[in-house]
Amino acid sequence: MTRLFARKNRGFTLIELMIVVAIIGILAAIAIPNFIKFQARSKQGEAKANLKAWFTTQRAFLQEKDRYEQDIKIIGYAPERGNRYAYYFKASPDWEVREEKALPDLTTATGITVDTGKFKGATTNPAYKAVGLTHAGSGAAPLKPGISGTCPGCNIDAIAAGNIDNEIVGNDTWYIATSDSTGNADCGNADEKMAVAGTPFMNYNDVDCDK
Repeated sequence: MTRLFARKNRGFTLIELMIVVAIIGILAAIAIPNFIKFQARSKQGEAKANLKAWFTTQRAFLQEKDRYEQDIKIIGYAPERGNRYAYYFKASPDWEVREEKALPDLTTATGITVDTGKFKGATTNPAYKAVGLTHAGSGAAPLKPGISGTCPGCNIDAIAAGNIDNEIVGNDTWYIATSDSTGNADCGNADEKMAVAGTPFMNYNDVDCDK
């Protein structure tokens, strides 16, 4: 009876503890990368939503003025603050700088910086990966933010870039245009050969593409 009681109350052996630790390590190795990717996808939702809203605003402006416009103050495009991406609407933008104070009353802006009021220490205008696409039939490559061609038959492109994994190898890059575009992404939607007009296209995935 005494031996049976002693057997029931003995502790774990070293081998049993090592097995448990190994199992936990395996589960963590599987779960952590998936969690990081899930977290990244939630962050990328900002770029997709803001670029789609910009496209909708451009289409409405085109219907009224028969042209597109790089200046977001003219078209009335103003995404909410707290953005982790910078937005390029012209190759060399006049920036709306978002920092730890109220926005200035600007009369012109062709780009929006990362909101360092929320993301302190972030790069205000992270570099985007060059987009390896061309407008269908236009021959212009690589595509850059801004207007190409002559309006009303022109196109306008925009790019969002942001660091979503807190290291410096590359920046998440999203692209949208008012014309269908074809070619090859740098790394992102690399298996897709077309960026449909008005659909945000991931040119470089900051999580999967960094080597």
